[in-house]
Amino acid sequence: MIGLQTTAGVLVILEHLGRLLSEYVGSMSDAERISMIGIALAALGFILLERLFPYNRGQRILREGFFDDLVLYTIAQSYILGILIFTLIIRGIDDATGLSRLSLVSDWPVWVQVVFFTLTHDLYIYWMHRWQHRNKFLWRIHEAHHSPRKVDWLSGSRSHALEILINQTIEFAPIVLLGASPEVIAYKGLISAVWGMYIHSNLNVRTGRLQRVINGPEMHRWHHTTGKGRNNNFSTKLAIWDWLFGTAFLPEGERAEQYGLKTPFPAHFFPQFVFAFRPFRRKKAQHHEQAPAAM
Repeated sequence: MIGLQTTAGVLVILEHLGRLLSEYVGSMSDAERISMIGIALAALGFILLERLFPYNRGQRILREGFFDDLVLYTIAQSYILGILIFTLIIRGIDDATGLSRLSLVSDWPVWVQVVFFTLTHDLYIYWMHRWQHRNKFLWRIHEAHHSPRKVDWLSGSRSHALEILINQTIEFAPIVLLGASPEVIAYKGLISAVWGMYIHSNLNVRTGRLQRVINGPEMHRWHHTTGKGRNNNFSTKLAIWDWLFGTAFLPEGERAEQYGLKTPFPAHFFPQFVFAFRPFRRKKAQHHEQAPAAM
């Protein structure tokens, strides 16, 4: 009897969740649906490709930290921060300034808007990323991103809430404040999500000269190693920034193997969040606490 009641209760919960999901999807715009479906299909595609063409063999799908990265970082944290960024921060700025009413880029074709905001944000994130590796305060909110000891399609989602709050506000605020088409947010989010999965994926790809322009895992996996490559390869979408500004690292005939941090780091989401606010050690031992020195 108890078993039947439990089963009935689970079915009611699942039915309620299904109804909520249906209502949520139904409230989306076409661009938002395209973005959500594109991200889901890309994730499934990378899971399959990592099985077929692995860079580092033997990595499991359900690796250490998988639940935290998928449920807490990718879904829960992204949802909460999305509300904060769009509803409070960006809307607050727009209400105070009225910038979006000027519609400065609204006459541009949507694809031009997407390309413009993708390129400008990519240049910003390159320099911000370099700064995070050289500033001890910014390194504190970036080190979570370097903590996975297995790098795959999902590991790139592990980023401290403050890091995401800063970078995504700077990513999406100009889109809203310059009066871009609403679809641009969805398409830009799709590009960022899929490209983030790609550069962290455990894929053995060799793109040759294209890697000097289009960033991929063959360079970015070196950035997540514990060796000399970790203070290079700061680009996200376009590798051209690393080659242009002298931070490219792609040794011929070598493979990235050891990933993660050289210092201890908590294993799960909430301790990882709090760990960023630990006090700095005194000057004598400060070298253990600072961001990795430039190579």
